[in-house]
Amino acid sequence: MTVEDNKATVRRFYEEVINRASEPVAHEIMSQAHVEHDSPDQPPGLEGFMRFLRMIATAFPDIEVRVEDMLADGDKVAARLTIHGTHTGTLLGNIAPTGRRATWTGIDILQLEGGKIIGRWSQRNLLGLMRQLGVIA
Repeated sequence: MTVEDNKATVRRFYEEVINRASEPVAHEIMSQAHVEHDSPDQPPGLEGFMRFLRMIATAFPDIEVRVEDMLADGDKVAARLTIHGTHTGTLLGNIAPTGRRATWTGIDILQLEGGKIIGRWSQRNLLGLMRQLGVIA
């Protein structure tokens, strides 16, 4: 796969898997052995990611991830993100819905092999998110 192919797959990841919570597309473009490198508590594999996706879609049903910048080199694609959503469902198992709309940022590095996403390193401005939700001061 070319760098441009990898970038197109990553764009589909945000537009279809995250923004639309499309499980069929997730199964198409993600490896069964997918690893979330910065989420050690998340169960491994694609099914672990799918549980995460369902939790996010429940907590923020109108989530929109916008790719601001994308850089690629070899089998890795980095994306700088802006995320918007309204908190109408339980988040992380214990944060009750606040009804508040929030905007936060993030940076991901995704690794691909054979056209499929095999791993992701993900950093989010969760402090800013929690402040906007009123969870912390």
